[in-house]
Amino acid sequence: MPARLDHATIVASDFATSLAFYDAALGPLGLVRAAEFGDEEDEDPELEAAGWGPVDARAALWLVRGGPATSRAHLAFRTGSRADVEAFFAAAVAAGGVPHDQPRRWPIFRRGEFNAVVADPDGNLVEAVAAE
Repeated sequence: MPARLDHATIVASDFATSLAFYDAALGPLGLVRAAEFGDEEDEDPELEAAGWGPVDARAALWLVRGGPATSRAHLAFRTGSRADVEAFFAAAVAAGGVPHDQPRRWPIFRRGEFNAVVADPDGNLVEAVAAE
């Protein structure tokens, strides 16, 4: 059996800002914050890692506190419809994401797909893709 991607981890320069961005951007794609971890040895543990995935499933994308921040990564999420892509784009931009590619068809590079790309607070590209 060939290997498959289990999860991806990115490091945020401003953890709270990135948490808010990913909560907003990934919600329209059906992904929820599926896990959270803090330092269990602290009396009042601060959240240090959060993971998003489908409801009742393992997290596939992890955001962690620390440094140096991840930048210039490209994360693409396949979704079910053009409406999902448009909702992702609107939510991501409203949450502070920087538009990279407006929602549109890509007839030259990706025939039959509708995509949108937004940069997260650290410059990582987050893309939603739907078959048309």
